[in-house]
Amino acid sequence: MGANTGGRAFIGSFTSAGGLGITVADVDGTTGELSVLASTDILADPSFLAVGRLPDTGAAVLYAVSEVSEGAAAAFDIGGRGAPVLIGEPQPVQGDGPTHVDVRAGHLFTANYGSGSVSVLPLRPDGSPGPAACVLRHEGAGPDVARQAVPHAHQVLADPSGNWVLSVDLGTDSVRVCALDPGTGSLRTHSEAVLRPGTGPRHLAFHPSGGHLYVLNELEPTLTVCRWDAATGLLEPLGETSVLPRSADDDGEAVRTYPSEVVVSHDGRFLWAAGRGRDSISVLALDETAEKPVLVAAVGCGGSWPRDLTLDPTGQWLYAANERSGNVSWFSLDAETGIPSPAGSIDVPAASCVVFA
Repeated sequence: MGANTGGRAFIGSFTSAGGLGITVADVDGTTGELSVLASTDILADPSFLAVGRLPDTGAAVLYAVSEVSEGAAAAFDIGGRGAPVLIGEPQPVQGDGPTHVDVRAGHLFTANYGSGSVSVLPLRPDGSPGPAACVLRHEGAGPDVARQAVPHAHQVLADPSGNWVLSVDLGTDSVRVCALDPGTGSLRTHSEAVLRPGTGPRHLAFHPSGGHLYVLNELEPTLTVCRWDAATGLLEPLGETSVLPRSADDDGEAVRTYPSEVVVSHDGRFLWAAGRGRDSISVLALDETAEKPVLVAAVGCGGSWPRDLTLDPTGQWLYAANERSGNVSWFSLDAETGIPSPAGSIDVPAASCVVFA
């Protein structure tokens, strides 16, 4: 590995499918290469990760959900060079199958897919989560009886202003905007943006300007463009764009694709979406209005079933966590077109998420 260090990457995986839990790797800032350092399986199925910092010291803390039937969240010390070290004890989130975690304003937020809820856990001075202070349960259903009979909260994310918490629900075809009381940790639903029935929204990403966001739908391979008003906490859907060109398999039928993750470039010129099934990364160009994404290319993800897609902190490298092929692949990005080119891959069984610190 080269001498130009790009920090470290942390990779979540499903221990129930042979994953190593949380894997830590060095990042080469020149080549994007990952070199595995260590791993820990102390937490079951740490499928999604987030990095926060202690308010007093600025030390980085790694947070993880445990995506099991009675879900939990945990904090890890990542100050050393070895495996992450558990801080305190994992805390129950009082929800089933948490699939996403975010940290903001001294609180940890989890989206609990199985129970269709969002949990809020206050953080102690050492960074460890305390008992859940609030569990906000979603209500509603969608037209897909197999996937939308009940709510399925899939992502929870604080907006760039830090004043609102947004939760994406695949089961109810909607995005809820919630207000957080930092004193009590309680969440209150402020507004709800209703998307087209049956689209199954999964994840969203903000444009760097803060005035727009993009909701990636799982049940249909589309992207919903929304206008975001941080002053009022209102989300306005503007329209949809396909994230995949038409493709055919040997029988002449369209390949079924389940989009998983959406990422926006730091300069707001491009958007990337991962698609499971077709095992692709789609590239969309964004204009100055940020409201008219145009599909320009779709390339292979370097594996099978890309569950997560993320940029490194410099915005030069794009990483895909390929769950079924058990690897993390990385790509260099063309500055003019945004099209990814394969640059490398490492084996990580049942990989599900990549974050950087």
